[in-house]
Amino acid sequence: MSSPPNPSAPHPSAEVLKATPLTAAHEALGARMVPFAGYSMPVQYADGVLKEHLWTREHAGLFDVSHMGQARLRGVSPLSAFEEVVPGDFIGLKPGKQKYSVLLNKKGGIIDDLMAGRPDDDGLFVVVNGACKENDFKVIDDELAGQVDVVRLEDRALMALQGPKAVEVLKAHVPEVAGMVFMDIRSLEGFGTDLIVSRSGYTGEDGFEISCPASEAVRIWNLLLADDRVRPIGLGARDSLRLEAGLPLYGHDLDETVSPVEAGLTFAINKNRREQRDFPGAARIVKELAEGPARIKVCLKVLEGAPAREGAEVADEAGTVVGVVTSGGYSPCLKAGVALAFAPPALQAPGTKLKVIVRGRPQACEVVPSPFVPHRYVRKAQA
Repeated sequence: MSSPPNPSAPHPSAEVLKATPLTAAHEALGARMVPFAGYSMPVQYADGVLKEHLWTREHAGLFDVSHMGQARLRGVSPLSAFEEVVPGDFIGLKPGKQKYSVLLNKKGGIIDDLMAGRPDDDGLFVVVNGACKENDFKVIDDELAGQVDVVRLEDRALMALQGPKAVEVLKAHVPEVAGMVFMDIRSLEGFGTDLIVSRSGYTGEDGFEISCPASEAVRIWNLLLADDRVRPIGLGARDSLRLEAGLPLYGHDLDETVSPVEAGLTFAINKNRREQRDFPGAARIVKELAEGPARIKVCLKVLEGAPAREGAEVADEAGTVVGVVTSGGYSPCLKAGVALAFAPPALQAPGTKLKVIVRGRPQACEVVPSPFVPHRYVRKAQA
């Protein structure tokens, strides 16, 4: 959900990087470690990004996402208080469910995107992006002072098990997960310890995010990797997977100038909240919902030449620059360049012919439906 690392970036010796509970395990596996969100993180392992990406699509990939921020929001009414900083309906959030949402500033821009759920009766469990977590928790603490206590869970690790084989792998250790569906979240016992497990992720595949005590992380990591269906996956493939899934990346596709309407995240704004207009930036957001925004996120498939990267200009067929790529790269599944970009709403229809300017050369591209690769979330309980 936050910016991907650059695999070719040098490791700055002056920067003191934090370690996750799994850093030594990554190094033991020969991972290529890079700075990311203030941490030393694995960008890839021996197989490389392409093979890791395809393995996750076909089997099960295991990711360390312990750099992300985990917290409990506790208080008399944490669900209603949380609605003061996000546009979702959290008062109506049922136990055992979680929601994707966005933390908003006063102008309707996105401070961060996040997940918030009710795995049990202990307030609201929130997971935010690693690069944004210090500011996020400060914003929540400042805005909801006196209503909510933000209890950061610094003693917990977080890993994601993603792919079509994920449920078969995990249910061998935590049988209850077989009965969960997409966006379910539960406090469970598994691997001999306490877990918070959600059936979610950021790859477009079925899978789970598993919060566990930091002291148990290496043991759980190794138990999962002992299954032949599971391989460790770095942040490089995590980025290409989320791009194929059409999922936004904070710091690239989302920032404090971008509204949820521009970003195509209107599903995160509940109908009753639109009517109440009681969230930050409501005036701008409700106006954009009614009249349309000046720009909107589009999905582009590059039809010739090299993949378009962030910052590449987007032009119409006449050559007039009309937008910019916010994130892009090579799709291993489509074997083509794909990108997310901002463009005028008039150009958002699938099939619209455009051009991306790569190294000064116009290349043909077209608008395609989102996602690039179909999501495979499990939305109904399996028989």
